[in-house]
Amino acid sequence: MSTPGRDASAAADGAPGVIAVVGSTATGKSAISLALAEELGGEIVNADSMQFYRGMDIGTAKLCVADRRGIPHHQLDTLDVHEDASVARFQREARADIAAITARGLHAIVVGGSGLYHRALLDRFEFPPTDPAVRAALEARGDVEGPGVLHRELAVVDPEAAASIGPANTKRLVRALEVIEITGKPFSSGLPRHEYEVPAVQIGLELDHAILDPRIDARVDEMWEQGLVDEVTALASRGLREGTTARRAVGYAETLRHLDGELDAAQTRALIAQHTRRLARKQRQWFKPDPRVAWIAAPVDAGDIARAAADAVAVATGRPR
Repeated sequence: MSTPGRDASAAADGAPGVIAVVGSTATGKSAISLALAEELGGEIVNADSMQFYRGMDIGTAKLCVADRRGIPHHQLDTLDVHEDASVARFQREARADIAAITARGLHAIVVGGSGLYHRALLDRFEFPPTDPAVRAALEARGDVEGPGVLHRELAVVDPEAAASIGPANTKRLVRALEVIEITGKPFSSGLPRHEYEVPAVQIGLELDHAILDPRIDARVDEMWEQGLVDEVTALASRGLREGTTARRAVGYAETLRHLDGELDAAQTRALIAQHTRRLARKQRQWFKPDPRVAWIAAPVDAGDIARAAADAVAVATGRPR
């Protein structure tokens, strides 16, 4: 493989300037993105909203610096846990990263499982206005009445938006209802369409749940052994509980309940695995309808990464295998 810093035009190998690696959690996106960056000459742009947070490392499976193989990674560790992630901010800053990477003659490899962030980055997507007072009132209702009430309200006024937003996703439910109240228009009318603002090749990693589910269970066990409880304890002292976004992340929400004595260790691990499996299915449902995604078989184990990487390179460059 060539080195990531090679002096070459991003178009010289037939691949576009931007390559996105999408799919469910635990399908091997990080491994394939590293292989693409090494083979084609590129830098990685993170599009996993939970990996924006400093200190949220174990529970998000964030690659440590030593495992990044010297390849620059962008949009990691940009927020403290008490801050809210912003799709608009990410769109602006990540597009600037892509412009800088391609100006250096390299490929921008966008990777992560947060579908809305991928679409906001790559597609034409303008952001409706905000109103702090309206948002605060809806957030307070979500905390007191629960997200289910907000989801039922949204289903009445904008069924399309409600169908695309999970009933436990308080942040997005609040945003949808905020936009409807401010603009008087359905939130779904402003969602991104399948129309590129930043042209890209999108490569989806697909893995049968018979393989993926046990892999998720094993990953949760590994995270626990690596010190997830200690990580969450430290983050709680830095404002994790005050963060609207970070405190609801899978792995962190459940571990906070464990620290509060609501769940024992076994219950916590089982719940994290259950919620991660559910997240994986939602991620697949988000990306699967996009006709622009070229799906390849995800690596079934470490020995299969080279095959999957070769498949990804073939898709990106249009070369036959």
